[in-house]
Amino acid sequence: MATVTRRRRQPWLVYLLLTLFMLGAILPFVGIFLTAFKETPELIKGPFALPESWSLKNFVAAWEGARFATYFQSSVIVVVPVVIISALLATMSGYALGTMKFPGDNLLLMLILLGLMMPFEAVIIPLWQIMGSLGLRNTYWSVILPQVALSFSFGTFWMRGHFKNVPSELIDAAVVDGCSTWGVLWRVLFPLSRPALLSMIVLVFMWTWNEFFLVLVMVTGDLRTLPVGLALLRGRYASDVPTMAAGAMIVSLPVLILYLIFQRHFIRGMISGAIKA
Repeated sequence: MATVTRRRRQPWLVYLLLTLFMLGAILPFVGIFLTAFKETPELIKGPFALPESWSLKNFVAAWEGARFATYFQSSVIVVVPVVIISALLATMSGYALGTMKFPGDNLLLMLILLGLMMPFEAVIIPLWQIMGSLGLRNTYWSVILPQVALSFSFGTFWMRGHFKNVPSELIDAAVVDGCSTWGVLWRVLFPLSRPALLSMIVLVFMWTWNEFFLVLVMVTGDLRTLPVGLALLRGRYASDVPTMAAGAMIVSLPVLILYLIFQRHFIRGMISGAIKA
């Protein structure tokens, strides 16, 4: 009888702990959201007090006064090619390393995974020198190419784990039906890889969109992206907390929208063994 009672209590304890963790994760976003609509004198009421009027002027001040329109354009110019190129290269390399056996495949995988093992701060100075030698410093390519390399390492590991879980009978059947190696990938496996691929795209988009250190070192002026613009906003509007909160909302909004659109595929890709080595 005691065992049955203990089993009944366990789910409630789990739900209670999950609720506490959820509140700990959500409450800071709620405070920033409410602060973005307030006037500076209203801050004394606390971060979770409702604003007296729901005005968008703080967002306008952040967008126009802090040049967020220019930084937003730069973020899009950087993120779109990084996500597209990384997804294509990672899909092909993950397919090769996950379904084929060839001499040196494990060594090649280890070399690719060095992009995940090496701290980014350890290579930023050589990277800065290389970009200067190539004449790419202070251009979009100096931000795009390093992030493609980093995303390619993670994407290869991610997609390799996914393709290793594909039944070999499915590939054999496609080959018997006359599919080439490319045909097996793009006609058979690629449509089945949508959850894993979309999960990878969401993660790469989030990391690229929020990249700060690389952008701060490599580019200046209008080439900077939104996270660096938010840091500059802090220096310019140090006493205007509502405008800073509005800027933080602008920076985080695209990532939240992308996650909400693809959340079903993202969760499916996370639990389907997509990162199983």
